[in-house]
Amino acid sequence: MITMCGRYTLTTSQKLAKRYNLAKAPEGLRDNFNVAPTQTMPVILADGDAGFRLSMMRWGTPRFIGPGKVKDVFNTRADKAFGSWKKLTMGQRVLIPASGFYEWKKLSGGKQPFYIHPKNEDLFSFAGIWNTWKNQEGQEIPTFSIMTTEPNKEMRHIHDRMPVILHQDDESSWLSPAHDGDRGAIEALLRPYEDNGLELFEVGSDVNNVRNNNDTLIYPVTTQ
Repeated sequence: MITMCGRYTLTTSQKLAKRYNLAKAPEGLRDNFNVAPTQTMPVILADGDAGFRLSMMRWGTPRFIGPGKVKDVFNTRADKAFGSWKKLTMGQRVLIPASGFYEWKKLSGGKQPFYIHPKNEDLFSFAGIWNTWKNQEGQEIPTFSIMTTEPNKEMRHIHDRMPVILHQDDESSWLSPAHDGDRGAIEALLRPYEDNGLELFEVGSDVNNVRNNNDTLIYPVTTQ
């Protein structure tokens, strides 16, 4: 089942070092046109005085929901961020680099996928939280979840939620250790992207299959 936000893209991985002013360029990263939950992807953490560092984490934070039952949490609702997710929201925040994301609109005949990204930006950041999960073998696995909020004007006719997209000027604030425990400063960033700031268009159903991963997935259906 696909949920908000259930797929995204990172098609400009070669720009990560410059975009986030990383001391070392990441090695071995490949562009991904169909990022899906449970995949391991690059994220950005705070590193010292307003610096950033890159880490690889698994998308989806496992959480116990009952005896012997675990659920992967891919998205964390902003309106619940200071409830059961308060500890992570207050002190374990992360940026998730992306080029765009997909969302599915419910229609009478099924679901229509859309590709969505901020206008004039080919690399931006979702707001996220991270945690460490210990699997059955005792291995510690770093994981992340994407924060979601209410939709802006463009997203409203597609879905009732959207990922929290941070402006570049707000990225340091989101990661700043100075804001750990400061609910007001954190909550102020958990807002919808401004109206008329997104480009979105229908794409083909090939994106529904995670095994499909190429640039044709983000072509408008009118050009396919």
